[in-house]
Amino acid sequence: MRAVVQRVTRASVTVDGECIGRIGCGLVVLLGVKDGDSEEDVAYIAEKIAGLRVFADAERRMNLSPLEAGAAVLIISQFTLYGDARKGRRPSYSRAARPDEAQRLYERCAALIAERGLTVATGKFGAMMGVSLEGDGPVTILLDSERIF
Repeated sequence: MRAVVQRVTRASVTVDGECIGRIGCGLVVLLGVKDGDSEEDVAYIAEKIAGLRVFADAERRMNLSPLEAGAAVLIISQFTLYGDARKGRRPSYSRAARPDEAQRLYERCAALIAERGLTVATGKFGAMMGVSLEGDGPVTILLDSERIF
């Protein structure tokens, strides 16, 4: 499981022109699910996201987690995080999980983050979405449950 995490001052996601998710200060998470990912992968990523100390404390040091900072999380499913473009010009998505399993694990990840006390908004799995965000910092963190980065 992979995640691209961006700290934002605000973000929203729309489907067919309708806003379906919106947050203020928080994290936008683009989440990719790989074939073979398990509950352990979900737990690892959810814990990392909920515990990321990327928000400023009183001394302006990135020392606070989203919960400590009163931040929210907007999670967007993005199978293209497993696109492999090393050969040719058209990425292969063969490592991405099948839609039914990817949706289950994506929803489980959102639920685990919410269980930690964070406000969570989501996109619509499988839909074409417009994602709008205002980056803060900018701060962007890459996470991978296989710990390759």
